[in-house]
This record gives sequence, structure tokens and C-alpha cells, in this order.
Amino acid sequence: MSTNEQQAPSPRTDPQDHGSQQSRGSIGDAGNSDVDRNGKKSIPTKAAAAKDKLKIPKEKAKEKQKPAPAGGWSDTPIPHAQDGYTVKFTFHGATNLVVADFGSRSSDPYIKARLTAPGITKRHKEDPDMILRTETVHKSTTPEWNAQWIVAGIPSSGFSLKCRLYDEDPSDHDDRLGNVTVHASNLASWQGLKEEEFHIKKRMGSKRAYAVRGCLAMLSSSVKMDGKLYLSAEVLGKSDPPHGRMYTLGQLRWFKHYSPMIGRIAGTKNFESGPDGQGGKVERYDFQANQFQLEGPVPAKLYHRFVEFKPFVKGMFSGLGLRGRVLNKALHHQYARVYNFSSTTKTGIVQPRSEEATLKFIDMAHYDEGGRIFTYVITVDGLFRFTETGKEFGIDLLSKHTMHSDVNIYIACSGEFFIRRLAKPEASPTAPDQETHPAQNIPHGPPDDPPPKVAKDYELIIDNDSGTYRPKGDLLPELSTFLGRNLPGLHIVTKECTDEELGRWKDEQRKTKKKQGRDLVVVQNSDDEVSSDDESALDHRIQGHQSKSSKAFTALEDPLSMAKNMIPGEKGRKEREARETEDDVAAEAA
Repeated sequence: MSTNEQQAPSPRTDPQDHGSQQSRGSIGDAGNSDVDRNGKKSIPTKAAAAKDKLKIPKEKAKEKQKPAPAGGWSDTPIPHAQDGYTVKFTFHGATNLVVADFGSRSSDPYIKARLTAPGITKRHKEDPDMILRTETVHKSTTPEWNAQWIVAGIPSSGFSLKCRLYDEDPSDHDDRLGNVTVHASNLASWQGLKEEEFHIKKRMGSKRAYAVRGCLAMLSSSVKMDGKLYLSAEVLGKSDPPHGRMYTLGQLRWFKHYSPMIGRIAGTKNFESGPDGQGGKVERYDFQANQFQLEGPVPAKLYHRFVEFKPFVKGMFSGLGLRGRVLNKALHHQYARVYNFSSTTKTGIVQPRSEEATLKFIDMAHYDEGGRIFTYVITVDGLFRFTETGKEFGIDLLSKHTMHSDVNIYIACSGEFFIRRLAKPEASPTAPDQETHPAQNIPHGPPDDPPPKVAKDYELIIDNDSGTYRPKGDLLPELSTFLGRNLPGLHIVTKECTDEELGRWKDEQRKTKKKQGRDLVVVQNSDDEVSSDDESALDHRIQGHQSKSSKAFTALEDPLSMAKNMIPGEKGRKEREARETEDDVAAEAA
């Protein structure tokens, strides 16, 4: 025996202990005893002994089952930090930006600010950074944003704020206009910034745009090469403990993004009066995506990683491998299209934890109109993203929750929700005599009257129905507390996605959707970038014809099916066989 191998110690043979073990064994293991009912000793046969060896206990069989896929809830604690400060950043505007759109001789600039702190240790290296994306100012080289961002939990050791300026281009990738980086240390004595002027570094900017700017600068001395960005930063004081992570506070911003093109894919329509206000209603395709910033911090337990339920999923999130890079890029692009900042995008600010914030959220979810069900994702920083759920939407955009998270590896929570109106707001939503719309027809609201603008009249039913992240059902009370703190007055009801009652409620929503959906007037929107040719192409796609990119994704997902469709006569074979069977049945009946 080697020195590294040790023999297991022998069990202790205490006479008293031996007797007690013997008596317990005779009671608990009577079925395996070698004494029969008459007290006579029975001798087991060889066949019985062999049979006993072949028996596998159920517990061992369960242990041999395939382990659950990696991902889901993570119990990794937040690393501790000594202190934290609250800082208010203001992105005022920029001047002399380069022209990125030569057709309009202008740009559509926005800022994507990334905040990091060396004194903060992430729970996982894949945790998303703190990011603020301003709205897009269209057709301007001197944009004004005046966007505020209040962040708590920044350690006294300092921070790094990297501001990247882009020109938004929905039809292609966004052009980089340059970047500005601000460093600060020792926040306890830092004086901050007051509309400080920063030269925009053009090293990472669009080479094409800066080449044209350089040519113009050589022809005219009035043309300057460098653009400027104006920023302010103010230390508001110490943050509340516990410390160890940064989160958003203060005035909260919301966005409504509209897309008629996505509306055609998802099959969502708005119905409006005609241009002259007379006659019938005009039918328009439209799709609304929403972002609503909740005030942090998000409960530490709400922390979920994507689930590796298929081999390709890990590559899709990490962007590794050919297939992973294709899917990752496609999902990022789809996120940018759904949450686009076009000229129709609406935005505003609400005070945190106020009835104003609650009513704005209910308004973004269209109150209790139309039996809508929404897909949602809440990021680690509390950004609430949601859109109306639909089968076509889920298929065309690969993965709903993955897209809503912008392919983030870690999020706080995800699932589905819907809004219902209560007949008795003062009573509990679960009271036996409580009635709700749209399940019951309650007066003084949809579908016959406008919705009441009182927060307590509504309840939010929210679940954890997400196969991508599979949030833990035991943590739904944490979600309820967090949402209740941010949306005062609104009744919050959380349900496990497997709950039978929840299933019945969703069925009621879907029935109402079919019944009332065509009578709704939501928002009138148009997008000048969508032409009749685009709509014809989408109609062609909706009728079953795939685009080149869709065919590429199909080939990646199911190469065998794609190969069969390329075989002459194989495409549509099942449909032809079904029609022939129907013809045969009809002929026999005749």
C-alpha cells in the first residue's frame, strides 16, 4: 500500500452500541431479515441472492439521472466594499461633431456611457457594467441631451467614465464618432466637474467621416477637426450601506420605442381614425418596446445566469465559435432594431417611488386594454424592458428573453406579466368576491370607457416564465417587494410559471385579446424609413417565405431539414400528402 493510500478506519464495536444497532435493524429492515415469521432461520437461495443484486434502489436511479443544465439562480454573494458615494453625472451636449450621414449632411448622435470602478469586485467577470444610453438627437452635429444619471455605491477610490459617441444607423452598424474618458480618484475630497469641456478623441472614430472632415479643414481654416463634449459630475454624499456594488438612483427615465416593420412581423396592429377624421378606421402595423428604469438596488438574491439547455447556447451568449458568433451578432442586431431610437421614440422622466411612476408604467402596458401579455427582463441594475408577447415574435427573433437582455449573461429576473383592473380596489385581489377585467365586464373602463387613472385600481400579475434564465420561484417574493417599492399603489401578485390558476388567467387574457383586440386605439405612429417595398417583402416573409438570413439561421439550427427542403419535390411534401388524404376522404364520403 502506498503512503498516499490509507485504509478506512474500522467501525467502533461497542457491545452496547452493537445491541442497539441490532435491534434497530430487526425493526426497520424486517423485509431483509434472514428470520421468517415462525422464528426459524431461512437460508436464501442463489437465485434470490442474484435477484437482490439486480435490484437498484430508486434513490440510486435518481442519482444516475442526467444532471440539470448549468445556469439559473446563482447564490454568489456580493463582495464587500469599505464605503460608497453617490455621484450625479450630467451629459449636457456636444459641438462640432463630424458628419456621418452624407445624404443629410449631418449625424444622429447619442452617447453610450460606461461606468467602472477599480474598487468594486464583480460577483462574476461576466457581470454587465453600469451603462447609460442617451436618446438619439436626429440630424444634428451640435446635440443637446442634458441627460442626468445618479449612481450610488461608487467607492471612494474613484471611478472611470468612458463616453462613446455614435451616429445611429438602423439599416447598418452605428458609426463611432469618437470617445471621451473621465477618471476620478479620492471622492471624499474630489471637487467634481461643472460643464467641463472635453476634446473628443477621434482615434476610434469613423475613418470615412474624419477623412472628409480633414479635407474640408485643409480647404477652409474655419473648419475644426476636434469635436467637444460637455459634462458635469457632482458628489452628492455617502451612499447607504451595504456597499459593494453600484446602482441607479434619482430621477428615472423611460422610453417607448416604436417599429411598424417589427409590428408586421409580430402581427400587432393599431387602429386609428382616417386622415380626415371621418369614415372607417385606418389599420396600421406597429410594435412597441418599452424601457423603464427602476430605482436600485435590486435585491441581491435576484441574480440569474442563462441556462445551457442546448449545446449552442453557451456559444450564443459568449460569441464563441462560428455558430455562436452568428447568433450573438444576430441577437444584438435584433435588440437594436426592437429598441431603436427613431424619430418616433418617446421618452420622459418620473420621480422614483411615486404614483406618477406607477401610472406611467401602467400606461406603457396599456392599462387593462386588449388582454395583453408581456415578456419582460429586469437587468441587474433594475432596467425593466418589456414588449407584448406573441408566437410570431418569439419565432422570428430567435429568443425573446435573450434579445430583451441584449444577450447579457446575468440578469435579475425574467418572465411574463399582464395588467388587470379590480372591481373593488380597496379589497384584496385574492378576495372571494373580487372581480377583475378583462375576465369580467367591469363598468367605468375598457372596453367601453377610457381606463381610470388611479394606481390602486389595477393589479400586476407577474411570473418567472423564462426558459432562457429559469428564475427561481422561491425568490418571487423578493421580486414582489422590489416592484412594490418602485410602483406604489399597484397591487403586485407573483405566480410560479407552473401555477394552474396562472394558466387559467393567461387563457382569459388570450380570449380577450381575440375578442377586443381589433377595437383598440393605441398610438398613431409612422416611420418614414419603411416603404411599400419593405411591407411587401414582410408580407412575403409572413406567408412562409424566408429571407437569406432566416435560411442561414435555419441551416444552423436544423441542417437536416434545410437539406430536405433543397431536394426537388421534398419541399411541401407533407402539405401535398395532407391535401391528397383530404381529397380521398371527401371522395369516399361522396
